[in-house]
Amino acid sequence: MLPDKDFLIKLAHTKMPYGKYKDRYLIDLPEYYVVWYHKKGVPKGILGTMLKLVYELKLNGLEDLIRNIKRQYPNED
Repeated sequence: MLPDKDFLIKLAHTKMPYGKYKDRYLIDLPEYYVVWYHKKGVPKGILGTMLKLVYELKLNGLEDLIRNIKRQYPNED
């Protein structure tokens, strides 16, 4: 199942909530860190779902898709 538009917008604006890369956008996490999480096992819930998608995007060199979404749909917080 493909993520919907709202999910991708939320992913574009979600930051890592804890750890070494706390407050860094998920799409901007270093590739080695995302790969490590993929091997270790991602957290349950929405964060895990987002990290799985970030892994796939980075694996296929598609990070700019999410960065473009972030620019097109600025966070209104």
